[in-house]
Amino acid sequence: MENLPPCPACNSPYAYEVDHQMVCPECGFVWTPEKDKTEEGLIVKDANGNILADGDAVVIIKDLPVKGAPKPIKSGTKVKNIRLVEGDHNIDCKIDGFGFMALKSEFVRKA
Repeated sequence: MENLPPCPACNSPYAYEVDHQMVCPECGFVWTPEKDKTEEGLIVKDANGNILADGDAVVIIKDLPVKGAPKPIKSGTKVKNIRLVEGDHNIDCKIDGFGFMALKSEFVRKA
């Protein structure tokens, strides 16, 4: 018997293959295994649930206080050419007027 992956929705080990798609008999979730293989690695989503990639432009959605700076980063500030990293602050970028910063993806949206 083949070693089939568990269901990504409910983690059931009883998934089976039908016409190049995987089906879970417990929750009814259907997925394509090839699609899942291309999404391996770091996946970062913005506040709206859009997947971000290196080089994207984002807009800050909330005033963010910066420790040691006299004023916060205002909401609506556009940040270009982001870089995704592992960790709590998963976006590295350069903001005009502030310099290099690490941001949390929950405070940005894709531009």
